[in-house]
Amino acid sequence: MQLFMGSFLNRLDKKGRISVPAPFRAALSNSAFPGVVAFPSFSKPAIEAGGIERMQKLSEGTDGLPAFSTEQDDLAALIFASAHQLAFDGDGRVVLPEELTAHARISEQVLIVGLGKTFEIWQPDAFKGFRAEALKRAQKNRPTLKLGGGE
Repeated sequence: MQLFMGSFLNRLDKKGRISVPAPFRAALSNSAFPGVVAFPSFSKPAIEAGGIERMQKLSEGTDGLPAFSTEQDDLAALIFASAHQLAFDGDGRVVLPEELTAHARISEQVLIVGLGKTFEIWQPDAFKGFRAEALKRAQKNRPTLKLGGGE
């Protein structure tokens, strides 16, 4: 199972390339596609990213919705129509298309944030604000996780 953890501050070079953190590349090493798939988040000013297998699961999820329903059409358009397959170069970098960098308002630095089965690419100050709000919500709502194995 691919697992993405940690946060990594990197630069966006003049050619639009970022270096994918080594632990993330290792998590993707057995993937059917040698790179990442990325699309604009429709709920945050960030880029959603992960392996091709995660996209297959998202596709299965949209297939579980009623065929030709508004929900299925909306999710398919928001996820798959805007997705980009970004192959690794020899140095473990990918080129972020301008559509993605514009959505996330990224110009020089990126913060690559592990979220377990996926990761996101943020403008660092934007993530700082999002994380502060997430902490406030979590402290107020006290969410819990149901863990397998009797934990």
